[in-house]
Amino acid sequence: MKNRDAEVKYFRILVLLIVGINSVTAEPLKDVVKKIKPSVVGVGFYAPMATISHQLKGTGFVIGDGRYVVTNSHVILAVPQEENIKFNEVVFVPKGRQTGIAKVKQVFTDEEHDLSILELTKPLPAVRLLSETENLDDGADVAMTGFPIGAVLGLYPATHRGIVAAYSPNVISAANSTQLSEAYLASLRNPFMVYQLDITAYPGNSGSPVYNAETGEVFAVINKVFIKETKESAITAPSGITYAIPVEHVYALARKHGISL
Repeated sequence: MKNRDAEVKYFRILVLLIVGINSVTAEPLKDVVKKIKPSVVGVGFYAPMATISHQLKGTGFVIGDGRYVVTNSHVILAVPQEENIKFNEVVFVPKGRQTGIAKVKQVFTDEEHDLSILELTKPLPAVRLLSETENLDDGADVAMTGFPIGAVLGLYPATHRGIVAAYSPNVISAANSTQLSEAYLASLRNPFMVYQLDITAYPGNSGSPVYNAETGEVFAVINKVFIKETKESAITAPSGITYAIPVEHVYALARKHGISL
């Protein structure tokens, strides 16, 4: 009888310890956002002699030792075109109306998974990434932080909350035959898995980190939204269906170029 009582007592203590550990790792979203925001940056181009010298193209977030920024390849490849003007890739560091600029030393790109890693000349605060072997379950509470309306009023990161709707192949049906390109057909044959999110994102959110709303661990990178009608409707009538690339592909791109995460 005494042995039985001892086993029950041990089990109760073990349960309390597990609950205690979980309560430490889970935080209110407002506290998680405070930790994430310093690592969220704008990604774009700078040319002092251009008609518009600062051009924000999307969002990024800092990883590793603070000298690397993750964004979408379609963001960093959207180089502005102006005659006789060379634009340099830069990272815009949010400071309200007094935005700072961090120069980009070099760019590593994975166009297949729409990812780029930018190497900076000086470090910034970094996020924590989810392990590349883990996935979030459908229904998990998540959040993203980025710049949905660009930098019209200054760089003020905005956070939106939602859930993981599905973990599914990266395939969206073509709207018409003009979209049946060779690249599109190849994606149908060899789709990779992405997160479908029940969350509203806008064009400026491309490259935004998506993270566990309780722990702040970044598990994916926003890269596109489902458009119901025209491209313009992504702003005026968003579908609320957003897609994000799992961080396993960030790890793979970093490994390929000797970047330690």
